[in-house]
Amino acid sequence: MKTILMSSAISMVIALLGTKPTITVLRKRKLGQQIRSDGPAAHAGKSGTPTMGGIVIIIASLIGYLAGHLLTSDAMSASGLLVLFLMTGLGLVGFADDFIKLFMRRSLGLRSGAKLAGQAVVGAIFAILALRFPDGYDLTPASAHLSFLTDFGVSIGPVLFVLWVIIMVTGASNGVNLTDGLDGLASGAAILVLAAYVIIGNWQLRYDCTTALQQNCYEVRDPLDAAVVAAAVMGACFGFLWWNAPPAKIFMGDTGSLALGGALAGLALVTRTDLLLLLLGGLFVIITLSVAIQVGSYKLTHKRVFRMAPLQHHFELAGWAETTIVVRFWLIAGMFVALGLGIFYVGWFPR
Repeated sequence: MKTILMSSAISMVIALLGTKPTITVLRKRKLGQQIRSDGPAAHAGKSGTPTMGGIVIIIASLIGYLAGHLLTSDAMSASGLLVLFLMTGLGLVGFADDFIKLFMRRSLGLRSGAKLAGQAVVGAIFAILALRFPDGYDLTPASAHLSFLTDFGVSIGPVLFVLWVIIMVTGASNGVNLTDGLDGLASGAAILVLAAYVIIGNWQLRYDCTTALQQNCYEVRDPLDAAVVAAAVMGACFGFLWWNAPPAKIFMGDTGSLALGGALAGLALVTRTDLLLLLLGGLFVIITLSVAIQVGSYKLTHKRVFRMAPLQHHFELAGWAETTIVVRFWLIAGMFVALGLGIFYVGWFPR
């Protein structure tokens, strides 16, 4: 528990204090957001706002995790390090996207194929490594099973597992990326899901099959360190949100949104809650579906279901204030997290 608290506090302070000088540096170098001409008119005033703030989230998370372990002398784990690798690797893909947007003045950044390839490569490396590094109980960071509250069914094998991880990683990272369209929306929603994984990691540690042999226990390699990673990233998001809340002084950019999506996917995989992430991250799922529905409808019927996709922009064009949308979407995200945690608890409760 001390490691969780220390890591979270350190990453929050670093992000809180480190974002201000980052804003100053980005402004001096004129590395501001390029606003798409087909977006809501209200976004025109955001042009030039510094972006790539996700760098702060990643650095603060890494330092918080490392410092928390050093100060408490707790050993770092393969699971924790792999989740941070996935987060950082996807952050680098996002950084490349942001770099192209800012330095080449191309508002759409990386071509979709190149971005997807980068996400797939990082996800595949994570998947391959996650089936290695068994501990004394022969538990690896992830398992070649599908999971909801725990693993179920037969092993899908390493090849299908790699494909499954790629689907999860690209889905989660793109989901957070699509949500990052209003000030503070993605960072606030991510905080709620990360808080859920702090709780899940602690609960799994309490009922770890290697220490608590009972009917309802969890075969997870490093539940405590998963909670530490979630706490470190959550703390970094808290510190960043101080500057990212409406009206935002800085945007996380693809650097931050892809990294956060990677962290969520990685935490789901190492805690054996793959499919539960669909509930915990329900807001991200809804926003992603809104884009799929919009694109599918237009291709099939040449008609749009929403005024604009992703969904948050539909409500902007309907006249809702940005802060109203952000707060209400946070509430929706919170309800999905509460539902997911409720199901997680009921699934454990002795019957």
